[in-house]
Amino acid sequence: MKHTEVEVTPAIAADHGLNAEEYGRICTILGRTPSFTEIGIFSVMWSEHCSYKNSIAVLKTLPRDGEALLTSAGEENAGLVDIGDNLAVAFKIESHNHPSAVEPYQGAATGVGGIHRDIFTMGARPVASLNSLRFGSPKDPHVRFLVDGVVRGIGDYGNSFGVPTVGGEIYFEEGYTGNPLVNAMSVGIVEHNKTVSATAYGEGNPVLIVGSSTGRDGIHGATFASEDLSEASEDKRPSVQVGDPFAEKLLLEATLEAIATGYVVGLQDMGAAGITSSTSEMSARGIEKLGTGGIEIDLDLVPIREAGMSAYEIMLSESQERMLIVAAKGFEDKIIEVYRKWDVLAVTIGRVTSDNNLRVFQHGAVVAEIPAETLVLGGGAPVYIREAVEKKPETPLPKLVEDKELDFKTLSSELLSRPNIASKQWVYRQYDSMVQTNTVTPVGHTDAAVIRIKGSRKGLAMKTDCNARYVYLNPLAGGKIAVAECARNIACSGAKPLAITNCLNFGNPYKPEVYFQFKESVRGMGEACRAFNTPVTGGNVSFYNETNIGGVRSAIYPTPTIGMIGLLDDIDNLVGSTFTHSGDAILLLGYPELTLEGSEYLVMQYATPGQDAPAIDLDHEKNLQELLVSLAGKKLLHSAHDISDGGLFVALAEKAIMNAAAPLGFKVELEDSDSGPFHIQQQLFSEAQGRVILSIAPDNAREVIEAANNHNVPVRVIGKVVDSDAVISINGEEVLHFQIGELSEAYYHSLEHALHLDELL
Repeated sequence: MKHTEVEVTPAIAADHGLNAEEYGRICTILGRTPSFTEIGIFSVMWSEHCSYKNSIAVLKTLPRDGEALLTSAGEENAGLVDIGDNLAVAFKIESHNHPSAVEPYQGAATGVGGIHRDIFTMGARPVASLNSLRFGSPKDPHVRFLVDGVVRGIGDYGNSFGVPTVGGEIYFEEGYTGNPLVNAMSVGIVEHNKTVSATAYGEGNPVLIVGSSTGRDGIHGATFASEDLSEASEDKRPSVQVGDPFAEKLLLEATLEAIATGYVVGLQDMGAAGITSSTSEMSARGIEKLGTGGIEIDLDLVPIREAGMSAYEIMLSESQERMLIVAAKGFEDKIIEVYRKWDVLAVTIGRVTSDNNLRVFQHGAVVAEIPAETLVLGGGAPVYIREAVEKKPETPLPKLVEDKELDFKTLSSELLSRPNIASKQWVYRQYDSMVQTNTVTPVGHTDAAVIRIKGSRKGLAMKTDCNARYVYLNPLAGGKIAVAECARNIACSGAKPLAITNCLNFGNPYKPEVYFQFKESVRGMGEACRAFNTPVTGGNVSFYNETNIGGVRSAIYPTPTIGMIGLLDDIDNLVGSTFTHSGDAILLLGYPELTLEGSEYLVMQYATPGQDAPAIDLDHEKNLQELLVSLAGKKLLHSAHDISDGGLFVALAEKAIMNAAAPLGFKVELEDSDSGPFHIQQQLFSEAQGRVILSIAPDNAREVIEAANNHNVPVRVIGKVVDSDAVISINGEEVLHFQIGELSEAYYHSLEHALHLDELL
């Protein structure tokens, strides 16, 4: 069936999200009015989701080089870092926020599938998955619906695909009510000589589409992800892709076998913008590296699952489980044979050219012909630097009640049961964390997830982290803390932090205050990464995380999620986070000036987060990381756990009860020279940064203290591990006394109660 193309006008371009200046630039590039298919191609490739037109200038300020990096940031589908023994780790994190807001199950599931494809198109086998999730208040029935759908989507896809979900985080804040965040991370392992580039080169080399057939699902998913959510977003369900984890599993195995033939020249996942992005980006990389290139394809050869699809629909479809391969000329049948063996479609649809164009045929006619480089950054895609103006949050100062008027046992129990702090076991029990048999410890038993690298003594630590409340209060400090806490968790497990990927979730960049948040938090991230020598390997920017419901606009907290990897040279050096030996000494590393600013306690007790983030000292954080890795290497630590959300009390409680099979208590005695009217609240609940609680054999205390002094890290013994009960005294006065069962009751199942899970089952 032939389609009559709609005549393109400035109004139609505007309907595609292109402003007058951009439309004029397109006409100049082509030297004519674009076809309807071409305006669709430009609209997705120049969308924020694909082009990063409002963010790339800022992103280029991040540290993107390091001695262990095997690819530059953004050069390939994912970052690639050398870990020795001829092995590399490929890893990346991306968002699937807008799709998950309107179709939570499929939105989350396809987010997991898409990020795994980014990894195995590099030639790496995915070995672990993580996530970072944000929702509104669990009191809201729609939020509970979103949580249920997202968690099931992640679990069902990951479990069926056969990759363990080993870690993640979940926060609940009012600002995410209409715009949840679903960030998915994948980690893979590959030998150095088995990697594949997402580059098209070699004139005459055939171009193949492999995987599922192409349908109308997901059309304009990239542009949908580049606009605010509103009531009309419900009508955009067709922009949400539909995933099939079993098809992706076959695609994975077939692809790795095809790569092993040696006949794969280039390979890229069809994610956002589908065939359009893979053909244009692979072409542009080839031109950049070799000076000439391009791709031409015939859409009549593309396997479709819906009759009568137009060129526009085929080019913009985001049907899942598809990839584009450039094969060595004359050997394409060898690749097709591999895919056929795995019952996966593989069809030649075009060839590599040398005229630098993306050329598209349908029914014997050219329906699109565009200089490939003009579709991507560095070519013709627009780059904007938006106005940035600081706007301090209008959050009130808390009017603190004096310590003598407070019931600290009740307060502590309530804090431990808060959805942001309580056990997330209901979530992670839906995820298979042990498939592939590489996961070393159960979820929650180490500050960072750790997997074993088979065939070696090495272990790979990984973590996602971001306290968005800190970023909201102070974008620069919050950006630093997001990186520092991730690195601190990696180091607590005994691993050396290596590199990061990021998923930058913000509101509308056209708003000066939002762009300021973005710019400053990225600056903070960059400063921390330089201090820790953890370069940025790539990532994702997700703008327009705002809702416009009933004329009321609401933006999320600025949320620059960090995904970090670290290396354990010897898996035997792994350090858990929970108490393991009764009688152990408990040590506190770091004791900065205590503050309640930004804390969960302030939000709970005084209905305000305060007016600033906690202070962050990057030099201290670096010293702390090096100390922890050194102590782990000497096997001097029985456990290490950082103090973060909820403060010292929550950290101690987690160390006591998170090893549910063998919980242990603690007796802690703190000395406080500043015995002001609020000092107990500060001691128990401050989220001051750069602090870690250790448990060690008493005989090792002197050596650990000496090592801390040598690393310029403040240290003091604050108590000991006991068989039962949890006691905290300050200046000789007992302020908290719990039975372990009381802590467990507050911590476990509170999230399920908050979510009213009986209504979901």
